[in-house]
Amino acid sequence: MPTPMPAREVRIQADDFDLGAEVQALHADADAVGAVASFVGTVRRGAGGEAIDALTLEHYPGMTERAIEAMVAQARRRFRIEGVRVVHRVGRLLPGERIVLVAVASSHRAEAFQACEFLMDYLKTQAPFWKQEAGAAGTHWVDARVADDAALARWGLALPANAAAADAESGGGPTR
Repeated sequence: MPTPMPAREVRIQADDFDLGAEVQALHADADAVGAVASFVGTVRRGAGGEAIDALTLEHYPGMTERAIEAMVAQARRRFRIEGVRVVHRVGRLLPGERIVLVAVASSHRAEAFQACEFLMDYLKTQAPFWKQEAGAAGTHWVDARVADDAALARWGLALPANAAAADAESGGGPTR
């Protein structure tokens, strides 16, 4: 059973979330809401033909929330939005379980859709999470995807030039 939701825009938690309650909270927070766009990501059974049994997500408490809050602040500068909810789960998750929610309220649907997509693209590339897949072949850390970087670039944003080199040197970094 999902835990009750505090009024914070950004939350990192192990527990599942209640999509209906999150969307309702966006309506309660602003009278000018004409549209709410949301994205819910779930754990896939596997990618590239390789089945996974579980996905474990790690983060640095405090740092991760601050990074996502900075993303939300940037979205507020780019789009006219009335409210935002970003909920990302951590810990061990099974295929089919919800992993992330991005919901955006705005006066009009175009702004809500764009801001939601912007936040998800930014979240996939900039939020400091580390993902480990477990399957029949053992466990391995998930590498960053070029497609996620390209999605971020279309917003006029890119990873710092030294980020890829630093990740390669260290054996990894935040993953998507």
